[in-house]
Amino acid sequence: MPSFYVENFGCRATQADGAAIERQFLTQGLDSAASPSRAEIVVLNTCTVTASADQDARAAIRRIHRENPGCQIVVTGCYAQRAPEELASLPGVTRVIGNSHKHRLAEITLSSLENPTALLGGEANFVPASVLRQPSKVNSGIFVSDIFAHTELLAAPVFDAANERTRPNLKVQDGCDNRCSFCVIPSVRGQSRSSPLDRVLREVQVLVDSGYREIVISGINLGRWGRDLPQSQPLRLEDLVRAILDHTSLEKLRISSVEPMDWSDELIALMAGSPRLAKHAHVPMQSGNDRVLRAMHRKYRPWHYREKIEKIRRAMPTAAIGADVMTGFPGETDGDFEETRRTVEELPFTYLHVFTYSSRPGTPSASMPNQVPAQVARERNRILRELAAEKKLAFMQRFIGKALPAITLSSVHRTPGGDFTEALTDNYLKLRLAGRHEANRWLLAQIQQVTEEALMGVAKPIASSCPQPSLSA
Repeated sequence: MPSFYVENFGCRATQADGAAIERQFLTQGLDSAASPSRAEIVVLNTCTVTASADQDARAAIRRIHRENPGCQIVVTGCYAQRAPEELASLPGVTRVIGNSHKHRLAEITLSSLENPTALLGGEANFVPASVLRQPSKVNSGIFVSDIFAHTELLAAPVFDAANERTRPNLKVQDGCDNRCSFCVIPSVRGQSRSSPLDRVLREVQVLVDSGYREIVISGINLGRWGRDLPQSQPLRLEDLVRAILDHTSLEKLRISSVEPMDWSDELIALMAGSPRLAKHAHVPMQSGNDRVLRAMHRKYRPWHYREKIEKIRRAMPTAAIGADVMTGFPGETDGDFEETRRTVEELPFTYLHVFTYSSRPGTPSASMPNQVPAQVARERNRILRELAAEKKLAFMQRFIGKALPAITLSSVHRTPGGDFTEALTDNYLKLRLAGRHEANRWLLAQIQQVTEEALMGVAKPIASSCPQPSLSA
């Protein structure tokens, strides 16, 4: 049997899909190769959220074809769903399998290798003419159809980095029913769909039984979890969180990005009141200007967003609070950006993910007038990143002399000043612990100093129920 390699691009959801693809091949009896250059089948699981994401995928295809010209290159993911013909025309690409068929990727790939001219199960490879400009010229290696006709939620637990095997990420939701004017993701991932509650609980407990002490739940639009499930009473994200706390023995649950309108009072109170929930709220903002938010088709106003962030901070004084912010959206004036900058300055953010607007084909914003020059958007991006770095440093300095619970990661580093172990605090701060510590252990760290990148401290073991930090003298 041939060997395979899966290379993932983009968000945690894509990584979770990639882990599920690996599982498909392993189930078929294939061996995982150590690198693309050693594999006979290379799967590129792509992202298409920005133009640079597309460029990264194309560069990877060229590199792999150059270094391993005999391998079969299979391209899947969001870019494959959006522009299959574009990818199929690249040298070395043998199959393009969209998100619509990703749950059958190994089956399609292996069937195609055995009989390259056969169609899987007699079905047409490509259905919607709306995606292809010239559907009569469909490449026989393209397997893409209407994403909204498929409800399969593909996912397997993944980890934040290759050397960090302590914090599995579990995707429990996929797709999005929002229609932000800049975003192509709903058209390539389909409508919002949730993993059933009992399935999530089983997967969480399996991970706990395997020894993991912190799990991150995520999704494309995580706050919408449960609303599509067939229940007499509609389920909400807070129902899922409460069920995980009540029905599993997980020590720490971390919640990834949740839209502002889905941070209910109940969810905030639940997070604030349970030591088993990481004190960490990521709340996408995008812009602090009302006109820009309306043009983006976002479902909240600046004052609503401000009230939500302030409510989270009052409930959890030591929590990490992060946001996504976009610069250079079409029509964003200097005054509009100044409102965003001032909002960032005034609100208690501890970190930001700042993105420069990228025009995506087929989205409403791509044809909007007054496109912002790239150099202006990049300069605004720089201003916000520098402001975010100042706010993060000020937040970290609050904990000098305090004790914080943290989970050890697998990386141990040697420096002239001695060994240290990487860790992550409950409130999402990087931490360097003096000495060598076993991975996947909760410790109480006494913070001694702060660098631009991380806290530095010494550690001692604590009980599994992690105490929360205190800012009292």
